[in-house]
Amino acid sequence: MSRLHLDRPWLSLDLGRDMPVLSWAVNRPGQVRARRILWREVRNADLPEDLDVEDWLDRELTAQQAFDAVCFLTSCDIGTYAEVRATAGTITARAVATVGLSNAERVGRRLPPAAHGWGTINIAVTLDAGLTDAARLEAMSIATQARTVAITEAGLRLATGLATGTGTDCVAIAAPEGTTRYAGLHTEAGEAVGRAVLDAVRQGAQAWTRPAKEAQHG
Repeated sequence: MSRLHLDRPWLSLDLGRDMPVLSWAVNRPGQVRARRILWREVRNADLPEDLDVEDWLDRELTAQQAFDAVCFLTSCDIGTYAEVRATAGTITARAVATVGLSNAERVGRRLPPAAHGWGTINIAVTLDAGLTDAARLEAMSIATQARTVAITEAGLRLATGLATGTGTDCVAIAAPEGTTRYAGLHTEAGEAVGRAVLDAVRQGAQAWTRPAKEAQHG
């Protein structure tokens, strides 16, 4: 059973054993074998404009003896993470999401860089079913689709239109090797991944937007 541990500025998801992890994370992107998925919370002071972010993160991970981990970066409060499990048939998916929307964008149109913050959406998904490489890619597409639906539902309006994500979102899919060939919307794997991610990102988006709404009505 994978374990989740918060020790600021780190959030760590132990997968229980090495397995394929597919992501475009800052550390160890692509498809790699890893035992841990990490979040590193940062503040503006941690990342001055001239900083080599990848070199800085390498040093941080080395100090934690975690250079082999897949690692996200975010300025949102990692203590507000949302964790959801969903089961469809014989397959269970677990999604852990941190959601910040200060870096929000609408797909197909960019805001000027000066308008950007660095709160972002980072999602780790684990499955208890063994997947082929193709099914892992398909599961990634379902997770991304679910993320977009949840953010659209949040109703955050930008100068470019309704937000669909952030400029620095990242998703990691962790699942053992196996023979499951498909993970689309018609499958148990796709249903489980979609529901877990949708509910986790929805919870995170609600937590992020609640203070602003309370201030408007206070």
